[in-house]
Amino acid sequence: MSQPLTGPSRAPASGGKPTSLVVLLHGLGADGQDLIDLAQHLGPFLPDTAFVAPNAPEPCDMGPYGYQWFSLQQRIPALMAAGADRAAPLLSQFIEAQLAARGLDARRLALVGFSQGTMMSLHVGPRLSPGPAAIVGFSGALVAPERLVAEHRSTPPVLLIHGEADQVVPFQAMDAAANGLVAAGIVAETVRRPGLGHGIDGPGLEAAAQFLTRYLGGPSQG
Repeated sequence: MSQPLTGPSRAPASGGKPTSLVVLLHGLGADGQDLIDLAQHLGPFLPDTAFVAPNAPEPCDMGPYGYQWFSLQQRIPALMAAGADRAAPLLSQFIEAQLAARGLDARRLALVGFSQGTMMSLHVGPRLSPGPAAIVGFSGALVAPERLVAEHRSTPPVLLIHGEADQVVPFQAMDAAANGLVAAGIVAETVRRPGLGHGIDGPGLEAAAQFLTRYLGGPSQG
């Protein structure tokens, strides 16, 4: 039996009880510490939101440190889908536990992913019921888009942000992901970042903050 996921967290900037939760999902070869500092940038926009960034369940098999949600040594679609399927229950259990600990449900949840973390956000989020309030994906892709129409259980709005100069996940993956989401009835907005490689820049982070404020900025509906 795999161990439950763990990782760093940040309390709401307001110092009060959280009315929403953002789960930050890191990329290949990183860990939760790599993304938790996004809370410093997003917190002022979402003062009543808690942030948590779990470490992925497997040691990275392509480097000396960090974690992976699944292996990317062979980027074969069927293998990637199988890997995402294996990691999904652990992530779903983590999300459920984190929401329960704060007295929230998924309608007050947002998933924010980078690279492989985006793949997991887009794989797990629409399969939750109730689904999250929003999903933001930086520099990622949609795994097994052909399955989403039949398997999605919710239609959370999605914002995809991608650098045009991404040398790791091709820029074209953003439009492919958006098309797969729209086919499943999910509204997908896209932001292209000229000159940006595989990373997150200021304008992209600003777009994410505005998007999350739109869907999490209201009072708790508990």
